[in-house]
Amino acid sequence: MTARAAQADRGERTAGGGFWEQFGSLLVAVAIALGVRTFVVEPFRIPSESMLPTLLVGDHLFVNKFAYGARIPFSQVRLPALREPQRGDIVVFTVARDPRDPSRICPVDRCPDLPTEEFVKRIVGLPGETLEIRPDGSVQIDGRALASEASGRSLADETGSALVIRAEDNGRCRYEVADDQRLSASARRVRVEEGRYFMMGDNRDHSNDSRVWGTVRLMEFRGPALFLYWSWNYNGGWLELMNPLTWWVTEKRWSRVGDSLACRPSEDGARPPAATTD
Repeated sequence: MTARAAQADRGERTAGGGFWEQFGSLLVAVAIALGVRTFVVEPFRIPSESMLPTLLVGDHLFVNKFAYGARIPFSQVRLPALREPQRGDIVVFTVARDPRDPSRICPVDRCPDLPTEEFVKRIVGLPGETLEIRPDGSVQIDGRALASEASGRSLADETGSALVIRAEDNGRCRYEVADDQRLSASARRVRVEEGRYFMMGDNRDHSNDSRVWGTVRLMEFRGPALFLYWSWNYNGGWLELMNPLTWWVTEKRWSRVGDSLACRPSEDGARPPAATTD
């Protein structure tokens, strides 16, 4: 073999080795990204107004996958948890929805043959508790009412309807909910089964939640919401995002970026909800 041929052969081997080295590095990077998404944090986009005033359409948040114990893919096994789900947590979880009738939603374990999608709601009822939801939107838990007071503020939803904001305090933490005073619902009483959780949207009169389709198992929880990493007034499709003009003209909510989604500590400390006499 001539010197020129030997040099060419070494160049081909070097080029081939470089390709496989870069390909291997790419595979490692993809595996790390998938591992982080599966077991650490996962992004989620808010597509509806069911969590007004806490979450707006176009908010993007991170979900803490390891807080409740990340679920091992394709199994019914969860890793050890840092803590139990608590009343007041905002949680991303999975429900089943019938593609032939999108209004038909049910817990995953009770409709195992249906495709799934993610919802985001707040934990209001814990396993074994009895909830009573009043027509005015107030909530009682085991006969004790969650403290509630008017904030003096209101906001308009995407239809222009005025929603009255009030502060709700569950004895552990405090958060805001929205009520449409044009609407009222019939009172209902529900006992939360062991191992399940009662989920409600903060936009109490415009939320499709456990009041309609039932309670959720821990197995379906993706995790509690951490904080907002992006927020803008956009709810379109991916095709529109290919147009740079979309990014330029869409309203960005810079002041919301980085906001924590943990509810504020209760003003009453750890005191349970106050007893009611009626």
